[in-house]
Amino acid sequence: MVVRAQSSAAGVLALLSELDPAFKQHALAALHPLVPQFWAEISEHIAPMHVFLSPSPTPPHNYVLYSESLYESDQLPKPARDLAALLASKVYYYLGEYDEALSFALGAGGAFEAEARDYNSGEYVETVISKAIDRYIIQRSEEALTGIKIDPRLQSIIESIFQRCIDEAEYRQAIGIALESRRLDVISRIYNITHDVSLLSYAMEAVLDTGFSLLYRDQVLNFLLPLFPAPSSRTKSSHIHSLARLLVTLNNPSLTVPLLTSLVPKETLLAYQFAFDLAEGGTRDFLEGVRNHLPEGTEVGFPSPYDSDSFVTDRGKQETKNVFDKLRNILGGQESVKLYLEFLKRTNKVDMLILKNSKESLEPRSSIYHTALTLQNAFMHAGTTSDAFLRENLEWLGMATNWAKFSATAALGVIHKGYFQEGMNILGPYLPQNGAESQIQGAAYSEGGALYALGLINAGCGNGQTVENYLRETLKNAQGEIVQHGAALGLGIAGMGGRSSAAYDDLKETLFSDSAVAGEAAGYAMGLVMLGSASQTCAEEMITYARETQHEKIIRGLAIALAFVFYGRQEEADETIRSLLTEKDPILRYGGVYTLALAYAGTSNNDAVRQLLHIAVSDTSDDVRRAAVTSLAFLLFKNPGQVPRIVQLLSESYNPHVRCGATLALGIACAGTGMQDAVEILEPMTKDGVDFVRQGAFIALGMILVQQSEASSPSMSSTRALYTKVISDKHEDPMARFGAALGQGLIDAGGRNVTISLQSRAGSRNTNAIVGMALFCQFWYWYPLAHCACLAFEPTAIIGLNEDLKVPKFEFVSNARPSLFSYPAPATPPKRETAAKMATAVLSTTAKVKAREKRKAAADSDAMETDEKVDSKKDGDVEMKTEEVGSDESKTISTKRKGEPSFEKVANFSRVTPAQLSYISFPPDGRYQPVRPVSLQAHAAKGGGGGILILVDERLEEEAELIDLSPPVVADVTANGSAVPNGHALSERNLHIALDESTGDAEPPASFEYQFDQDP
Repeated sequence: MVVRAQSSAAGVLALLSELDPAFKQHALAALHPLVPQFWAEISEHIAPMHVFLSPSPTPPHNYVLYSESLYESDQLPKPARDLAALLASKVYYYLGEYDEALSFALGAGGAFEAEARDYNSGEYVETVISKAIDRYIIQRSEEALTGIKIDPRLQSIIESIFQRCIDEAEYRQAIGIALESRRLDVISRIYNITHDVSLLSYAMEAVLDTGFSLLYRDQVLNFLLPLFPAPSSRTKSSHIHSLARLLVTLNNPSLTVPLLTSLVPKETLLAYQFAFDLAEGGTRDFLEGVRNHLPEGTEVGFPSPYDSDSFVTDRGKQETKNVFDKLRNILGGQESVKLYLEFLKRTNKVDMLILKNSKESLEPRSSIYHTALTLQNAFMHAGTTSDAFLRENLEWLGMATNWAKFSATAALGVIHKGYFQEGMNILGPYLPQNGAESQIQGAAYSEGGALYALGLINAGCGNGQTVENYLRETLKNAQGEIVQHGAALGLGIAGMGGRSSAAYDDLKETLFSDSAVAGEAAGYAMGLVMLGSASQTCAEEMITYARETQHEKIIRGLAIALAFVFYGRQEEADETIRSLLTEKDPILRYGGVYTLALAYAGTSNNDAVRQLLHIAVSDTSDDVRRAAVTSLAFLLFKNPGQVPRIVQLLSESYNPHVRCGATLALGIACAGTGMQDAVEILEPMTKDGVDFVRQGAFIALGMILVQQSEASSPSMSSTRALYTKVISDKHEDPMARFGAALGQGLIDAGGRNVTISLQSRAGSRNTNAIVGMALFCQFWYWYPLAHCACLAFEPTAIIGLNEDLKVPKFEFVSNARPSLFSYPAPATPPKRETAAKMATAVLSTTAKVKAREKRKAAADSDAMETDEKVDSKKDGDVEMKTEEVGSDESKTISTKRKGEPSFEKVANFSRVTPAQLSYISFPPDGRYQPVRPVSLQAHAAKGGGGGILILVDERLEEEAELIDLSPPVVADVTANGSAVPNGHALSERNLHIALDESTGDAEPPASFEYQFDQDP
């Protein structure tokens, strides 16, 4: 017998009108399984919202609000009232009234808890719990402001959620809810249960990489800091990265100094490692504060760094003063700069043939092409101090005029970036002599460019007052706007984040001269000097002058300066952002967009992203719309995988400026990742109908594919071929060729030994890189600002140091195929075209006659028969032989691939790309072991880990073999007159091209005989 399906809930609903409570209880129990199917019918009896506190003598006509009335009726027992509340909650859930559903679920008590355990009610329960969490988070925030107590029923549900997460070991979910609801006690409780340091690191990353307010962020970080256990070099504590990032973010020397002093002398090596990590991500004022507050040190018994209970008897008493002096030296930043500079010098892999081909293709008398090649050479040689290309092309260099000469001179700063010891000597011939400008025509451009280059050389070096004082004096003494322009830019970059009031006042005086060229640079520099200060006084001065002046250049410089002033200040910048975005002047709105992007840089703040997307499709200015799309990269660079999805539609916009902004957004956010999703969006844009969109696509591809190999990125070879094709095509638009040249420079940046990364190895924001990329984006208006891209170049190396901070010789293992992270193959010169020999025509009759003669001759002897076989092979199809050769080659290639080892040994002081870090291991039986993990899996793909590693020497009794970092002796000129091939400006004996003007010409080469018969 087939059971008939129920077609209505009317019969059960009728029982609710009965006076007997037993019928009502039965009806409530029977209605629950019917709600998913008949919720619409049941809702008609619940909707009117009347509350019946006592039974009616006559049942209502439409059975109104029986569930709610029964829930509040005293006639029913508590379980029945809970069941009525649960029924009302379910009906409201199906009606989409989630707030009402939550309110009745809170009143359901035990009935809702039982429902939560029912597998079939998963979606309803999840929705109600989600709403409960949202309401709890809101009420917790209101409680902190108003003191209003939270509903205890809601509190009970949340507590049960926390307990359930802990019981099921879903600790990260519980930590996420605890952070949102400001329940830090839950984090402490979870850590006390698990003692898992990775959960503390997770909580720290969650609060740093999401849009929490600065005040609450600092509150959480201060709460987490004492929970972290003391780090130890013996256990290779995995939380060393997290601790360094936490201290850098808090920016409080009073918290950092106790940690460093606690490590001395028992964990001296770990103290050195912390100092290097802090120097990489900390601001200037923070590092200076730590240096000043470190103790001087005393003479104490020095324990072994490998056994805290034993003392090194052969060393006796040593001074901790020496240790603290080294820590101060490391925190100054110059030690790191020297090591990375030496790495870039030694491992320079620039392919000079690429530059030669670009030089031959780009017309040097065109200013845009000369600047393009200047930037390409500067990027490719950034930080290598190699001026070989400039030495070999002095005639090309001399063709630069006006601002192209300014850019060419400034390129020396990019090439010698970090070589602060010799910066003044290298640029000496170009700098203003005796504090006065040269009167020679055109010399002002070289002098201004040299001052700009001096700032680039000293960027991030912590070189202090010497260079800044020189630039300030030059700025005050200069009369020409070109020299003032270079001095202001150099002062801003060299003094970035120093917040020097004296430098700010000097720049402000230059700004008030109302010179368009000098005022623009002064505006940028004022923002750089006051970077991240959130000074309302400075902001008001800038906005006031921007509204008064008539020069667009000055307005633009001040607009970007405002963005720098509020860098990283989040909600503190909101009022200024609102003011700028409502301005009538599009340039100030442009500045408002960058202020929004830099204030919330790296936070992925949803409100900021939403606001930028709205501006990108609604603003009346194309420049503002382009900037809004580009600025998405600064918000989302910590989550590059989201960017292709967000800008996908924008890349297909009808507006070319929006499409151009999408290219740069992809390039900056996905830089160095080789992300194929981003490449697939950009490749069609290299064929866009608008030249500046193609320019942006070429530049972005160079950023994304930097340090990728053909094995790791399938688009690598095709992109390089595309660059070569576009640059050599004289019919291509100049802007597209300019972009291809820049892209080619970026893809091989820093001698192929740097990546582009907006975050440090510890995962914190890389301030220099973010500022550098923001300035680079202004090349749209002013080409010399493109040099600032070098501020985002991050050397990718593992540099191991022993306890004396010397570089020992040793090897570690990369557990990946060598081809996966190898350098690109060198470019091949174009093949000479040789005339092919034409085959002699042979008539068919002649062929038949010859064949007859051969057969006749073959019958004479066996030897002739053998000859016939050889000849017949010669008359065979030539293509068959070619196919055989091809098959042999393919067999050889496949054999090589099969024979490629699955790992390789890598020497200390070698390139290790960010993606390669997760494959790096130190052999357990090796002499040297790092005091902290080489990389963290969470950050390895983004550039986390690597860098400078302090090593524990497991064999102290053996003598260490060290790498000599002293400058090599300059090689003598060989017999045929060839000079030093790499052109490194290593010492005063090997001078820069600008310093050897007084020397005589080289001797002609000795006579020799050329062997023409050896030509290929």
